[in-house]
Amino acid sequence: MGLRTNRCVNANVYMNGTSHMGRAEEITLPDVQTKMSDHKALGMIGELELPAGLQKLSAKFKWNAIYPEVMSITYDPYTATSVTVRTNIETWEGGSRVSQQPGVVFMVGTWKKTGGFGFKPQDNVELESEMNVTAYKLEIAGVEVVSIDILNNIWRVNGVDQLALFRQNIGA
Repeated sequence: MGLRTNRCVNANVYMNGTSHMGRAEEITLPDVQTKMSDHKALGMIGELELPAGLQKLSAKFKWNAIYPEVMSITYDPYTATSVTVRTNIETWEGGSRVSQQPGVVFMVGTWKKTGGFGFKPQDNVELESEMNVTAYKLEIAGVEVVSIDILNNIWRVNGVDQLALFRQNIGA
């Protein structure tokens, strides 16, 4: 057996269930970062950082032209949008593709930025949007890798509920 490597070279974005195939030029998914807090105490020779929750989640979208149906969603900061990003994950070994499986990201959030656009001669207009993500889930081949729902205190990693005892302890 040779070295196996995975490749992911394309994707499609759906907003509220509608496909926007060929319209998004680039999507940057949320960077899941643990919020750390300093801990120091008498008798300790130093300080350390301990997890205290999650940082804000956001996603960025770069559109390759003006699409009124996209803009009518992204200019509304008061209505949550459901976004799904689907991709094909290829596994290669010894120069041959040996398998393919779906990668799916589900997000819910509100729009915090819909940038302006500029015009250049003989060049298409690009438009950037940024979403404040309140729920994020990544599945690979139908298996949940991570699921975060900030408003409902849900944080699962590989199916393990990271907040089960926390919710129980606070009576939630």
